[in-house]
Amino acid sequence: MQVVGKIRAMVGALPKAYIAREADKSFRRMKSCRKVQRRLLDELLAMHRDSHFAHAFKLNRMSTVDNFRKFFPVTNFEDYRPYIEQLKKGNLRAMLGRDSKLLMFSLSSGTTSESKFIPITDRFLKDYRRGWRIWGVRVLNEHKPLCSRSIVQLTSDYDKCRTPGGTPCGNISGLVATMQLKIVRAMYTIPPVVSKIETPETKTYTALRLALADPEVAMLTTANPSTLIHWARFAETHSEELIRDIHDGTLSVNVNAKVRGELEKQISKPQPVRARRLHKILERHGSLVPRECWPNLSVLAVWTGGSSGAFLPKVQDIYGDVPVRDHGLSASEGRMTIPIEDGISSGILDVESHYFEFIPAEEYETKDPTILEAHELEENRDYYILLTTSSGFYRYDICDVVRCTGFHGTTPLLKFLHKGAHISNVTGEKITEHQAIQAIDVAKQRLGISCEHFTLAPTWSDPPFYHVISDDLHGEQGPVSREHADRFAHEVDSQLKRLNCEYEEKRATGRLEQIRWYHIPHDAWQQFSRSRQLNVGGSFEQYKHLCLSPSLNFLQDLQKSAAEVKIREKNIIRLETMDRAAS
Repeated sequence: MQVVGKIRAMVGALPKAYIAREADKSFRRMKSCRKVQRRLLDELLAMHRDSHFAHAFKLNRMSTVDNFRKFFPVTNFEDYRPYIEQLKKGNLRAMLGRDSKLLMFSLSSGTTSESKFIPITDRFLKDYRRGWRIWGVRVLNEHKPLCSRSIVQLTSDYDKCRTPGGTPCGNISGLVATMQLKIVRAMYTIPPVVSKIETPETKTYTALRLALADPEVAMLTTANPSTLIHWARFAETHSEELIRDIHDGTLSVNVNAKVRGELEKQISKPQPVRARRLHKILERHGSLVPRECWPNLSVLAVWTGGSSGAFLPKVQDIYGDVPVRDHGLSASEGRMTIPIEDGISSGILDVESHYFEFIPAEEYETKDPTILEAHELEENRDYYILLTTSSGFYRYDICDVVRCTGFHGTTPLLKFLHKGAHISNVTGEKITEHQAIQAIDVAKQRLGISCEHFTLAPTWSDPPFYHVISDDLHGEQGPVSREHADRFAHEVDSQLKRLNCEYEEKRATGRLEQIRWYHIPHDAWQQFSRSRQLNVGGSFEQYKHLCLSPSLNFLQDLQKSAAEVKIREKNIIRLETMDRAAS
């Protein structure tokens, strides 16, 4: 293993030195935020000027940055959907310029029942990979053991399906993995072909089989920290089979011939010494404790902002007191920040990839909000982000709320807080209020039940799950049984999986448990509604019932209202009893 480590370090030295120089140049340029952003916007406006979308929105007439910012509207995905439907059929001019190449569509949850197909162009991928290289070289410089050891990265398939025009659809991380140079790929334990395994349990088993066989793992990287918790639970459940496969040089789950063929060289060699080491860990702890299985673990690379931070204490309890490096704020539509320190979610705005604008959070739903450029932000204030990208999105509202935590020169450092007010996102599922309402309405219709108040809200657990909270459920014959209410929750879960591909994936991989029903009496809902009306200034007209809450404390707040109602009812009964006794 020491020889392999030395080879890895020597082979990687040259590209690492080149990337380090490029990263240093980027960080120097990033200090001049306005200059870099204005120059980039000129490029982006020219890039797709001859597209159908540009003509429809008169983008081809907006020759200056000031005209663009004054006359081009803020957009959302629905503005692009008709043009993306044409892209899917192979009509590239619908959104893209003549010199752009469409490589794939990244799939993401939409605000309606349909998934979002996000176009990934050659220029977009180039910028995306540059951002990751800058992030990666900083991590390598600060965690030297990574240079001579291995990395476990979990990716998803970029080619899950094809559009009518033949374009691959899936996850951009899978495309990046397949494009890595061989000398870079040598650092990674899990080959890209594992992403082709469709069954979540089989994919998890195969990835763990490969990762546990490698004692030199120094970094684990995946988007959601909940995935690492799921891995540890899965290893505990399948420990004997995993150790046996490592001992015998086998893979005991069913994978197709292509996948098995590409893995053959890596899995076919028996590793009895490694298997005995793992078995001792199992005997000592009762499970394959990750911090013991990978004693050289130097860094965990996961999201830490927003609700992801809630998973970190559990992750570090399982994996040890290992430094955590945030990936940065990213989405299918674009990479937004590059963190440069361990233990914080703030990162430098990636001003060389996209043109950014910001709406102050307090003005977000006003008629004519202020829209700021990146250099105009103020520290400790919250904003919604707008993106203009090389994939044909302009002033695109991604519904992410961030806080400015400082500056690198004139470029802001941003920390992700949460998705917008009408989106819940505990572990990457991004449920919209529209989806919640639709899932619950269909479930009510299918089971023939009704209720006056309902809210879908997340509950923290291991793993977390959603409660569908309601007052009394009624059927044709009156109030329904608890068994019928549980069937209602199960049906809501099924409908939400149908409507939201990312929720379906989180359920399939065990990062979210099944939805449960919780009853809150009608009077408690009334009490809760009144208290919320006071919070928005006492106006009944301003109050909007939340059919979806992103808050992990929502149920607790409702339970508090229910407890207050019970106390008030007891006091009323006591006073009435005293009155009767007095009379």
